[in-house]
This record gives sequence, structure tokens and C-alpha cells, in this order.
Amino acid sequence: MSQQSSVDVVIPVFEPGRDDKLLRTLARLAKQETPVRRVILMNTDESCYTLWAERERIAERFPFAEVHHVTREAFDHAATRNAGGALSDAAYLLFMTMDAVPADTKLVTKLLMAMQSDGTCAIAYARQLAARDAGEAEKCARAFNYPARSHRKTILDEARLGIKAAFASNVCALYDRTVWEELGGFQAPAIFNEDMVYAHTALLAGYSIRYCADARVIHSHNYTARQQFHRNFDLGVSQAMHPEVFAGTHSESEGKKFVMMTLRHLWSRGRLLQIPGYLVGCAARYAGFLLGRNYRKLPRTCILKFTNNKSFWKA
Repeated sequence: MSQQSSVDVVIPVFEPGRDDKLLRTLARLAKQETPVRRVILMNTDESCYTLWAERERIAERFPFAEVHHVTREAFDHAATRNAGGALSDAAYLLFMTMDAVPADTKLVTKLLMAMQSDGTCAIAYARQLAARDAGEAEKCARAFNYPARSHRKTILDEARLGIKAAFASNVCALYDRTVWEELGGFQAPAIFNEDMVYAHTALLAGYSIRYCADARVIHSHNYTARQQFHRNFDLGVSQAMHPEVFAGTHSESEGKKFVMMTLRHLWSRGRLLQIPGYLVGCAARYAGFLLGRNYRKLPRTCILKFTNNKSFWKA
């Protein structure tokens, strides 16, 4: 691969031995049609990683992978990714999460094609497919946010798309390194949404965002209502902290559209018994989101109880 098309992957890592997803991700990255140069693992628990890496023979099986340790207290969604990106001199940075498994060998090729076909593209992000064990509601969520058709977004689409104009996901997204450096990387600290804040900055600077539906990763979760509450609390906090991105947008209306679509899907599939549990999850998400949007009115004890990221508040 020429330096002009070189790709390094940056993956934040936490407790990789919980399941086999990071192993599967590394194995699929090793077999990409367009090879990656390095996989930079930004790990937040050194002893846990060391035991896992020795057991799984990571250095032997995946020589392109290198690990850099940060403390759990120092982890930040933006700063840790910035640190990983700073370790690379590749033309493109592919930011991924440790549980995003490439669906095939063409992931990098497709993202590069989308990026290089557009002279103004700052980010090309992949489609996320639900895993086989995903619940029906989670499958709907993937279909709602990651449709089968690719599209391109610019600042001119903001009036039409609202909050979706700046939607991009660091679960799997390719960044033009030159643009990334020009824009100063991700805004730190960040409790959540570092990708969307960056995407909005890129749009304002005149760049475009490409959603590449044929670049696919397998990534989904079966969150409990409690987990959804904590996750959406941090989501609400991030929106409150970045009014320049989210003020005036209508994320609630997007949420209502998604809820109605999912309810129709469950009804049409005859999954009536799943509807009460789904509605409980919706209530938990909305409660977490509203509390997060209003975190400045909450006592610190409540914030620490509601957040998914206690270290953010103790920094």
C-alpha cells in the first residue's frame, strides 16, 4: 500500500477477555483485501490485557497490533482516541470499537473508495449489522440508523436532516488524517458523542460525510433497561455540553419515529410479549436522556449514580 493510501486502525480496549469479539475483529482486520499497516490498541487495564494477550498469543498471531496503556481514570472518549491517532503517521485513521467485527474482507477497501471518490470527505463511516443473537428491537435500531443505501451529507443538509446531518459513528469510521489534524482531532474531554461533535465541526468547515452502506461491521447490544438508562444519561449530558451541535435539533422526534417503527415491527412479527419489555426500555432511555440534558440541576451524588463514566466527573 502506498503512503498516500495507508491506513492505521485505532481501537480503545477494556477487558478484552470478556468475549471473543476483539479476537474476531483482529482476525478479520488481518485478512482485509486492502491491508492495514498497524492496529493501535489503547488499553485501559494493563494487567487484564497482559493476561489475555499472553493466553491468546496476540503478539504472535497479530504482529501488526501494538498496545499502549492508559489508566482507567485517564480514559476519555476523545483524548484517548486523539492519543492513538497521534501515534500514527498513516494517511487515514480507521477508528473502531473493540466489539465491531468486520463483516467481510472488503471493509477497508469500501471505506477508502468512499473517501477517495469525494475530494471533500472528512469521514466515511460503516454500516452496522445486528449480530445473530440480537433482539428484534436491536435489529430495528441497526436498520433505522444504518440503512442499506449509502449517502453523502454536507452542511446544506442540516436544515433537512437536523441532528442526523452530523451523525457518524466511531464504532467504525475512516478519517482523512490531514483534515483530522487541521480540525484539531476530537474535542476533549468527551463523555460521549465525540464523533458527532467532530462531524459537525467538519461540516461547518465545508467538508462532507459519507455513509458507506457496503462497508459493514457486525455490532449490536442487548442492553438491559438499567444499562440503557446510564448510556442515555451520558448521551443527554453530551448534548447539553455541546449546544453548538445539538441546540435546536430534534433528537426526541427521531426517537419517537424509531419507537413507532419498532412497535410496528414487533406487532407485525407477532412478538407481542416483547412489547412491554421494550416500552420499559424506552422509558429508561428517555428518563436517562432527560436527566442528562438537565445534569446541571442535579446534585453531584445523583450524577455519579446515573453516569456510565464516573472517571469523567472525577477528572
